[in-house]
Amino acid sequence: MKLPRRKFLHLAAGAAAFPAVSHVASADTYPTRPVRLIVPFPPGGGTDIISRLISQWLSERLGQPFVIENRPGAATNIGTEVVVKAPQDGYTLLLVFSSNAINATLYEKLNFNFLRDIAPVAGIIRLPLVMLANPSVPAKTLPEFITYAKANPDKINMASGGNGTPSHVAGELFKMMAGVNMVHVPYRGSAPALTDLLGGQVQIFLVNLVPSLQYISAGKLRALAITAATRTEVLPDLPTVGEFVQGYEASSWYGVGAPKGTPADIIDKLNKEINAGLADPKIKTRLADLGGTVLSGSPADFGKLIVDETEKWAKVIRAANIKLQ
Repeated sequence: MKLPRRKFLHLAAGAAAFPAVSHVASADTYPTRPVRLIVPFPPGGGTDIISRLISQWLSERLGQPFVIENRPGAATNIGTEVVVKAPQDGYTLLLVFSSNAINATLYEKLNFNFLRDIAPVAGIIRLPLVMLANPSVPAKTLPEFITYAKANPDKINMASGGNGTPSHVAGELFKMMAGVNMVHVPYRGSAPALTDLLGGQVQIFLVNLVPSLQYISAGKLRALAITAATRTEVLPDLPTVGEFVQGYEASSWYGVGAPKGTPADIIDKLNKEINAGLADPKIKTRLADLGGTVLSGSPADFGKLIVDETEKWAKVIRAANIKLQ
């Protein structure tokens, strides 16, 4: 049966309207079943604390379980790809990490484009790194260390948790901006790097703050500076790198993303609830204990952070010629 053109167009317009109506309805009732939060790391550590805080809050506020599913591997790429390929319905979310911005340039062949394929939902927290020195290094302050490093080019070993990790790119950015040459020594994770820093096999390591506090307080390692733009309440007397190297800033950060194409009203609903959680006194206290700064804001705010960080680390990776191996 042939339909008159006008009738066909009328029916087509009506059909096109249905998805919009269903999106509104889905946002009003969302979620109606459990939601997966894909965490691209193994269980444990600060990532575990952050993901559990957010999932528990969303479960309580929205009345459905937000279930953590750990999908580690390939520096967050395996878990990220799971979310990229998931239905665009708000029932599969990603715990976004700063490595996602680094990997966009570090990996030449990915099965996805992070900026294109993941929709930003909300930021959670920005965490500083701390620049640690073995006590054998004859420098008690960052200016003293920069002077010492310039006088001893390529004689200082700088550890990292692996090629292209946040600790690595943060160290390379410091080398470039401070004008010093150090030998990069990559490890398979932060734990063995920290062990060798304690043993003196390497002299410098930029690492997450909280796991380092016990060694700093015991005098086993010397904290020279914090890498964030502002000082942290956890170590308020420790200066930032930027106080001596103008414009320097490096940090790890976390947020939530969804498959591109997820209805905007569902993203806005999640954003609103996550921001409410970040304002909750109990969650604020737990996040403050990690030494970080809360990243409240709109999906667009978080999206801008991801774009800015992707561009920033792309320049460092290319300038330092960082490769996976």
